Amino acid sequence: MTTDDMLIAPPLTIADVAEMTRLDGDPWQLSHVHRLLKLIPVIGDGIAYDATAVTIATYLHDWGAYPRYQQPGVEHALRSRQVAETMILPRMALAETAVTIILETIEYHDYRDFRPVRSAEALLLREADFLDFLGIIGLVREVNWGGKNLVSVCQRLMARREKIQDRFTLPIARQIAAVRLARLEQCLAWLQEESFDYTQ
Repeated sequence: MTTDDMLIAPPLTIADVAEMTRLDGDPWQLSHVHRLLKLIPVIGDGIAYDATAVTIATYLHDWGAYPRYQQPGVEHALRSRQVAETMILPRMALAETAVTIILETIEYHDYRDFRPVRSAEALLLREADFLDFLGIIGLVREVNWGGKNLVSVCQRLMARREKIQDRFTLPIARQIAAVRLARLEQCLAWLQEESFDYTQ
Protein backbone atom coordinates (compact mmCIF):
# COMPACT_ATOMS: atom_id res chain seq x y z
CA MET A 1 0.00 0.00 0.00
CA THR A 2 1.39 3.39 -0.99
CA THR A 3 1.17 6.58 1.05
CA ASP A 4 -1.53 7.83 -1.35
CA ASP A 5 -3.54 4.62 -0.78
CA MET A 6 -3.28 5.13 2.99
CA LEU A 7 -4.60 8.69 2.64
CA ILE A 8 -7.58 7.50 0.57
CA ALA A 9 -8.45 4.37 2.56
CA PRO A 10 -10.66 4.79 5.64
CA PRO A 11 -8.72 4.71 8.92
CA LEU A 12 -8.21 1.36 10.58
CA THR A 13 -10.27 0.73 13.69
CA ILE A 14 -9.54 -1.41 16.76
CA ALA A 15 -11.91 -4.00 15.29
CA ASP A 16 -9.77 -4.05 12.13
CA VAL A 17 -6.60 -4.53 14.18
CA ALA A 18 -8.29 -7.32 16.15
CA GLU A 19 -9.24 -9.09 12.93
CA MET A 20 -5.73 -8.66 11.54
CA THR A 21 -4.38 -10.16 14.78
CA ARG A 22 -6.70 -13.14 14.32
CA LEU A 23 -5.69 -13.63 10.70
CA ASP A 24 -1.92 -13.12 11.03
CA GLY A 25 -1.24 -14.50 14.50
CA ASP A 26 -0.93 -18.05 15.68
CA PRO A 27 -4.21 -19.51 16.99
CA TRP A 28 -3.19 -18.74 20.59
CA GLN A 29 -2.56 -15.04 19.98
CA LEU A 30 -6.08 -13.68 20.08
CA SER A 31 -6.83 -15.66 23.25
CA HIS A 32 -3.65 -14.22 24.80
CA VAL A 33 -4.75 -10.69 23.87
CA HIS A 34 -8.23 -11.25 25.31
CA ARG A 35 -6.78 -12.47 28.61
CA LEU A 36 -4.54 -9.41 28.84
CA LEU A 37 -7.45 -7.10 28.06
CA LYS A 38 -9.34 -8.68 30.99
CA LEU A 39 -6.34 -8.32 33.33
CA ILE A 40 -5.41 -4.72 32.51
CA PRO A 41 -8.47 -3.00 34.04
CA VAL A 42 -8.23 -5.26 37.09
CA ILE A 43 -4.58 -4.51 37.85
CA GLY A 44 -5.02 -0.90 36.70
CA ASP A 45 -7.88 -0.17 39.10
CA GLY A 46 -7.44 3.39 40.37
CA ILE A 47 -4.77 4.25 37.78
CA ALA A 48 -5.38 6.87 35.09
CA TYR A 49 -4.50 5.49 31.66
CA ASP A 50 -5.55 5.71 28.01
CA ALA A 51 -7.72 2.61 27.53
CA THR A 52 -7.76 2.99 23.73
CA ALA A 53 -3.97 3.26 23.50
CA VAL A 54 -3.35 0.25 25.74
CA THR A 55 -5.96 -1.80 23.84
CA ILE A 56 -4.28 -1.08 20.50
CA ALA A 57 -0.85 -1.84 21.98
CA THR A 58 -2.14 -5.11 23.42
CA TYR A 59 -3.36 -6.28 20.03
CA LEU A 60 -0.07 -5.30 18.37
CA HIS A 61 2.49 -6.25 21.03
CA ASP A 62 3.46 -9.66 19.62
CA TRP A 63 3.11 -9.02 15.89
CA GLY A 64 6.89 -9.06 15.51
CA ALA A 65 6.79 -12.76 16.42
CA TYR A 66 4.33 -13.61 13.63
CA PRO A 67 5.95 -15.40 10.67
CA ARG A 68 4.68 -12.67 8.34
CA TYR A 69 6.55 -9.93 10.22
CA GLN A 70 9.50 -11.68 11.88
CA GLN A 71 13.00 -10.53 11.03
CA PRO A 72 16.01 -12.68 11.94
CA GLY A 73 18.09 -11.07 14.66
CA VAL A 74 15.38 -8.57 15.64
CA GLU A 75 13.79 -9.22 19.04
CA HIS A 76 10.02 -9.60 18.75
CA ALA A 77 9.05 -6.60 20.93
CA LEU A 78 11.23 -4.23 18.90
CA ARG A 79 9.99 -5.77 15.66
CA SER A 80 6.38 -5.39 16.87
CA ARG A 81 7.07 -1.70 17.48
CA GLN A 82 8.54 -1.33 13.99
CA VAL A 83 5.52 -2.98 12.37
CA ALA A 84 3.11 -0.84 14.39
CA GLU A 85 5.03 2.35 13.67
CA THR A 86 5.37 1.86 9.93
CA MET A 87 2.42 -0.29 8.84
CA ILE A 88 -0.47 0.10 11.27
CA LEU A 89 -0.51 3.29 13.33
CA PRO A 90 -0.15 5.62 10.31
CA ARG A 91 -3.43 4.10 9.09
CA MET A 92 -5.28 4.88 12.35
CA ALA A 93 -6.81 8.19 13.40
CA LEU A 94 -4.75 8.73 16.55
CA ALA A 95 -3.28 11.71 18.36
CA GLU A 96 0.52 11.86 18.39
CA THR A 97 0.53 11.44 22.18
CA ALA A 98 -1.41 8.16 21.82
CA VAL A 99 1.03 6.93 19.16
CA THR A 100 3.98 7.63 21.47
CA ILE A 101 2.31 5.71 24.30
CA ILE A 102 1.41 2.76 22.05
CA LEU A 103 4.95 2.44 20.69
CA GLU A 104 6.54 2.51 24.16
CA THR A 105 3.96 0.05 25.48
CA ILE A 106 4.69 -2.40 22.68
CA GLU A 107 8.48 -2.10 22.80
CA TYR A 108 8.85 -2.45 26.58
CA HIS A 109 6.38 -5.28 27.25
CA ASP A 110 8.74 -8.26 27.22
CA TYR A 111 9.83 -9.80 30.54
CA ARG A 112 13.46 -9.84 29.38
CA ASP A 113 13.41 -6.04 29.11
CA PHE A 114 14.45 -4.45 32.41
CA ARG A 115 14.31 -0.83 31.24
CA PRO A 116 11.93 1.28 33.33
CA VAL A 117 8.72 2.28 31.61
CA ARG A 118 7.48 5.87 31.49
CA SER A 119 3.76 5.41 30.90
CA ALA A 120 1.03 3.74 32.93
CA GLU A 121 -0.03 1.93 29.76
CA ALA A 122 3.39 0.31 29.33
CA LEU A 123 3.42 -0.77 32.96
CA LEU A 124 -0.06 -2.26 32.70
CA LEU A 125 0.67 -4.29 29.57
CA ARG A 126 4.03 -5.44 30.92
CA GLU A 127 2.60 -6.70 34.22
CA ALA A 128 -0.48 -8.25 32.60
CA ASP A 129 1.82 -10.06 30.17
CA PHE A 130 3.93 -11.27 33.13
CA LEU A 131 0.81 -12.67 34.78
CA ASP A 132 -0.10 -14.62 31.66
CA PHE A 133 3.13 -16.61 32.09
CA LEU A 134 2.18 -17.74 35.60
CA GLY A 135 -0.36 -20.14 37.06
CA ILE A 136 -2.18 -22.82 35.14
CA ILE A 137 -2.30 -20.68 31.99
CA GLY A 138 1.48 -20.27 32.11
CA LEU A 139 1.92 -24.04 32.40
CA VAL A 140 -0.46 -24.69 29.50
CA ARG A 141 1.36 -22.13 27.35
CA GLU A 142 4.72 -23.76 28.03
CA VAL A 143 3.36 -27.23 27.24
CA ASN A 144 1.91 -25.85 24.01
CA TRP A 145 5.32 -24.43 23.03
CA GLY A 146 7.40 -27.32 24.34
CA GLY A 147 5.54 -30.29 22.98
CA LYS A 148 6.10 -33.62 24.68
CA ASN A 149 9.45 -32.90 26.33
CA LEU A 150 8.42 -32.43 29.96
CA VAL A 151 11.96 -31.75 31.10
CA SER A 152 12.45 -28.78 28.80
CA VAL A 153 8.91 -27.52 29.48
CA CYS A 154 9.53 -27.51 33.23
CA GLN A 155 13.00 -25.98 32.88
CA ARG A 156 11.68 -23.12 30.75
CA LEU A 157 8.71 -22.58 33.03
CA MET A 158 10.88 -22.40 36.14
CA ALA A 159 13.43 -20.14 34.46
CA ARG A 160 10.70 -17.74 33.31
CA ARG A 161 9.09 -17.82 36.77
CA GLU A 162 12.42 -16.82 38.35
CA LYS A 163 12.74 -13.85 36.00
CA ILE A 164 9.16 -12.65 36.54
CA GLN A 165 8.08 -13.39 40.10
CA ASP A 166 9.78 -10.41 41.80
CA ARG A 167 9.10 -7.84 39.06
CA PHE A 168 5.53 -6.90 39.93
CA THR A 169 5.01 -3.34 41.16
CA LEU A 170 1.24 -2.91 40.94
CA PRO A 171 -0.46 -4.05 44.18
CA ILE A 172 -3.28 -6.00 42.51
CA ALA A 173 -0.84 -7.60 40.06
CA ARG A 174 1.25 -8.73 43.05
CA GLN A 175 -1.81 -10.31 44.64
CA ILE A 176 -2.77 -12.16 41.46
CA ALA A 177 0.85 -13.22 40.95
CA ALA A 178 1.00 -14.70 44.46
CA VAL A 179 -2.10 -16.81 43.77
CA ARG A 180 -0.80 -17.94 40.39
CA LEU A 181 2.65 -18.75 41.74
CA ALA A 182 1.11 -20.91 44.48
CA ARG A 183 -1.01 -22.74 41.91
CA LEU A 184 2.01 -23.22 39.69
CA GLU A 185 4.06 -24.65 42.55
CA GLN A 186 1.29 -27.12 43.37
CA CYS A 187 0.94 -28.15 39.71
CA LEU A 188 4.67 -28.64 39.35
CA ALA A 189 4.71 -30.78 42.52
CA TRP A 190 1.88 -32.93 41.16
CA LEU A 191 3.58 -33.16 37.77
CA GLN A 192 6.83 -34.25 39.40
CA GLU A 193 4.97 -36.87 41.44
CA GLU A 194 2.97 -38.26 38.52
CA SER A 195 6.00 -38.32 36.22
CA PHE A 196 8.05 -40.15 38.87
CA ASP A 197 10.49 -37.23 38.96
CA TYR A 198 11.09 -37.36 35.21
CA THR A 199 10.45 -33.62 34.90
CA GLN A 200 13.96 -32.86 36.19
